Amino acid sequence: MMNNLKQKLGKSIENRRDELTAMADKIFDLSEVSGEEYQSAELLCSYLEKEGFEVERGTGFPTAFRAEWRNGSGGPVIGILVEYDALEKIGHACGHHLQGPAGIGAAIAVKECMSEYPCTIVVYGTPAEETLGGKIVMLDKGYMKELDLVFMSHGSPNTSVDEKCMALENFVVTFHGIKSHAAISPEQGRSALDAALLSFHAIEMLREHVKDDTRMHYTIRNAGGPPNVVPDLTVAEYTLRSYSTKYLDEVVERFYNIIKGASLMTDTTYEIQRDLPFKSKVVCHKVNNLLMENASYENAPAIAPPREKTGSTDFGNVLYEVPGSCIRIAFTQPDAQPHSQEYLDAGKSQAAHDAIVYAAKIMADSISDVLTNPGLLEEIKEEFNAAKEK
Repeated sequence: MMNNLKQKLGKSIENRRDELTAMADKIFDLSEVSGEEYQSAELLCSYLEKEGFEVERGTGFPTAFRAEWRNGSGGPVIGILVEYDALEKIGHACGHHLQGPAGIGAAIAVKECMSEYPCTIVVYGTPAEETLGGKIVMLDKGYMKELDLVFMSHGSPNTSVDEKCMALENFVVTFHGIKSHAAISPEQGRSALDAALLSFHAIEMLREHVKDDTRMHYTIRNAGGPPNVVPDLTVAEYTLRSYSTKYLDEVVERFYNIIKGASLMTDTTYEIQRDLPFKSKVVCHKVNNLLMENASYENAPAIAPPREKTGSTDFGNVLYEVPGSCIRIAFTQPDAQPHSQEYLDAGKSQAAHDAIVYAAKIMADSISDVLTNPGLLEEIKEEFNAAKEK
């Protein structure tokens, strides 16, 4: 019976293959960068409205949206997140143009084939992943927290899921000193550059006393001027990472003390700009297994083991609040890297078009498993809550 339902879901998606792939090609050609995805977002919103979804535009971000189909009363609220921002100067070299059509295909298939199961399906348009982290802005404004479970898809060299992702904190620190002539009156100067250099040295000392998975990077944006002038202004940037959000919070407190100490030692002042924090996701193996079981059922290409460690993503912030996972679908050569020409060249290929359909089927199948087995969602939530407490 379950296989019959999944076959119905797959047929619904296949019936829309041409429309979904044409939509992806259009988003690829638009190549709208983070925060400017107005036409791409509208393309997705209009299609969802045509299919009976209630669409709210501008959900916490001008190019974000929330599209809902509510079926009956009660039942779980299941989200599908889609990105559609391109990279500046190169275009859709990360495969984000595939996500919207895949998510829409899955959502509509569930709407068409599972009307007897009470639930709410929500498609969230989440812009600006490549730069600002649009999901973080949306979460801060209360969106996505109503979800019981969340899915996403992403193009990849292999079909797999992820384990850990890194929490990330980024800071821009402006040190203010006193300008003077470095040869004639150096005693009158207070070097903002010295403050930055001392902070860099202190971070090197800190490396010995943090956990192995901690990463700390820094650079100088503005050194302050020529060598014969004591610089009165220096701008430095720092990035701190860990696979644990809680541990990174501890490292950040130590970082604040480093900046304060560097300022005290050089008799300078400083200002700190803190960017939006990226959190490490709470890994939910039951959801990962569910997606991969359905990937095998659909005979998805190049199935591979989970990626044990990845970089930072604003999806991590969502998965810190809500259980879920992202299914990565193979559409490039095995050695291709995101943000590369290889990804761009594969963007409108047959493999890319197939990846849309595979992703849609796998997410729809996984939603059907949850809706037809209510105990599964409770098991997922139990695992999630236990993992978050660690």
